[in-house]
Amino acid sequence: MEEITITRHENGKRGEYRAHVPGSDDYGRLTWVEQAGARTADHTLVPPALEGRGIAAQLVKRMVEDARAEQFKIRPLCSYVVAAFKRHPDWADVQA
Repeated sequence: MEEITITRHENGKRGEYRAHVPGSDDYGRLTWVEQAGARTADHTLVPPALEGRGIAAQLVKRMVEDARAEQFKIRPLCSYVVAAFKRHPDWADVQA
């Protein structure tokens, strides 16, 4: 599997996770905004050049890992994140 580095960027009550692939200037993103005590995952974006590599899944997985480690809840709004939570009932502990 290709090595993907995921970084987290925050600015007040907004943030995003970025998936970086070696050799590419493009990156995948999962954006969120803090609302009513939870982080609403509102957009998952993967450029066409990076599609088909499981990047969106890795972005959501990283957010779930952070939610468990830092004790925050995730409110899925983006259709991809909604579908990912349906595929992973084991993530119910972090769903708002």
